[in-house]
Amino acid sequence: MFKDLKNNFIKTIYLAGGCFWCTEAVFQRIKGVQKVTPGYIDGLVKNPAYREVCTGKTGHTEAIAVVYDSKEIGLADLLLIFFNTHDPTTLNRQGNDVGTQYRSGIYYTEVKQKELALEVIQQLKTEKIFTNPIVTEVKEATPFYTAEEHLDYYNQNTDQPYCTYIIDPKIKKLKTYFSNYIAIHNE
Repeated sequence: MFKDLKNNFIKTIYLAGGCFWCTEAVFQRIKGVQKVTPGYIDGLVKNPAYREVCTGKTGHTEAIAVVYDSKEIGLADLLLIFFNTHDPTTLNRQGNDVGTQYRSGIYYTEVKQKELALEVIQQLKTEKIFTNPIVTEVKEATPFYTAEEHLDYYNQNTDQPYCTYIIDPKIKKLKTYFSNYIAIHNE
């Protein structure tokens, strides 16, 4: 019985903030996050391949499945990290990555997650945190397809130019502004 009670605190949410290599690298380092899996969500094709998603024709976005222990880290904290480690104001784009597959999105698995996501977005708007309007979509999660060939990309390729120029600054920002959320075994 105790085991079942504990599992009620394990939650999953899907986050899209551009290239999934970036979001995976950030959320792998967060206390309370038990698993991060890159993949594709919110599209029209079953089991899409990376090359298909890159065309923008499948409707999917690159996203990560974040499995977290809600007793260790709250969703509001995860969302604040999410909003501060990508640009939620650019439609279908993150830096040089352009296309609908790079849109900003939160795909919830519970109504409470939707409500909190909308509250966080409203708070960011009210506080005028961003100069431009937030374009992050908030939608119910649809089937998620794991990008098998892209698992743990950053940690295995830290010397690649994309990792050095695009992901390293996100990790640095995480360490600077969210150091108390970083899991010790990751840093």
